[in-house]
Amino acid sequence: MISEKQNIKISKFLSLVLRHKPEAIGITLDENGWTNVDILIEKVNAAGTFITPAVLKHVVDTNSKKRFAFSDDLKMIRASQGHSIDIELGYEPKEPPAILYHGTAEPFIESIFKTGLEKRKRHHVHLSKDFETATKVGQRHGKVIVLEVLSGEMHNEGFEFFVSENNVWLTDHVPVKYLRKNL
Repeated sequence: MISEKQNIKISKFLSLVLRHKPEAIGITLDENGWTNVDILIEKVNAAGTFITPAVLKHVVDTNSKKRFAFSDDLKMIRASQGHSIDIELGYEPKEPPAILYHGTAEPFIESIFKTGLEKRKRHHVHLSKDFETATKVGQRHGKVIVLEVLSGEMHNEGFEFFVSENNVWLTDHVPVKYLRKNL
């Protein structure tokens, strides 16, 4: 269908327009981050990245991080999480496992242990349910450090957690007292 290189290029472009800058191609997202598939394809093509409905479905279905989701009728699409724009994903609070993980890089550790994990320009802090996934996330930024998050304790003390459609755990902030450096 399409090469892996093309798949990655399209996925990155979709991440840009569905998570951060829909205006870059002239689409609008509703309050829950959804946009019409036909309009998205039209606007993506007009911007010079050529896709068909089959290519879009392939990119969504094969994305290893499951970054995108279709509505049940396949007429709408959205990013599963990671938005820097104001949308409401409609996730319900869930009880997290006792420990979650956050992959980061060595240069960020000093700052993290001063302020905790902050969502910054995103809607939430992203956490992984397993060490391996957190390691992969952290590798994107340099020498990886995986932090343990005492999510069970946080939950017991009133912090809310959510799970995205692609099984990323989300919370607003992780204070330093709930972080452990995994050696």
